[in-house]
Amino acid sequence: MIPWLEQNDPFPAVETALTEESGFPGLLAASADLSPDRLVNAYRQGIFPWFSENQPVLWWSTDPRMVLPTEHFVISHSLKKKLRQIHKSIHTGGPWKLKFDADFGQVIKACAAPRNHIAGTWITDEIIDNYQKLHEMGIAHSSELWYENRLVGGAYGICLGKIFFGESMFARVRDASKIALSHLVFFLKMNGVKMIDCQQETAHLASLGARPISRADFTVHLKSVIDLPPVTSWKSDNLCPLCSFHTISR
Repeated sequence: MIPWLEQNDPFPAVETALTEESGFPGLLAASADLSPDRLVNAYRQGIFPWFSENQPVLWWSTDPRMVLPTEHFVISHSLKKKLRQIHKSIHTGGPWKLKFDADFGQVIKACAAPRNHIAGTWITDEIIDNYQKLHEMGIAHSSELWYENRLVGGAYGICLGKIFFGESMFARVRDASKIALSHLVFFLKMNGVKMIDCQQETAHLASLGARPISRADFTVHLKSVIDLPPVTSWKSDNLCPLCSFHTISR
């Protein structure tokens, strides 16, 4: 059993989340409230929402936790070649552009779109509305790849203190989400953010340098950075997402 949270109820301790034996590892609580204040309070404690249409809001704290250290982000040789092309385009007035927050609403709606003929999405209208409010508050941000003034890839998430909580990515052309993520990782690294929270483990994230750590270790890091001065200027001028990244062959 998990607790039902009324509007002003605090979250239970993350250590009380369900375990593997329950069949729902990491599930912590449920509620009807998905306000911006509730979301910020959740992220500050390492808790995130994940639910489907017609479900209550389900709150999670997974163990282990998938994280991407910005120092360990991996760029393959093929991706490095594309980043060079885009970097050249940016500085010569070409068709490719990398931006932050130019159209957050379009990014989150693109992330919500069905993929690979799979119906449904966890990015519900309620999620879109409330994360848009967080964006207007300067808390939610998007990294975007544009081609000939058309948004072709992006990623979005929450930035509090010196940690970024990644939520979702999308691509309309090959590797567009990886390129947007590269842009984001380099920017965060330059601004003192050492970790992106990826929430759940996937092979795709692992190929980019993400790794699982214990919830206890994640919580220790979170507490050390959550109240540090936040990133306030989200500008992409003169950023080179190739700088100081490790590269591998594929």
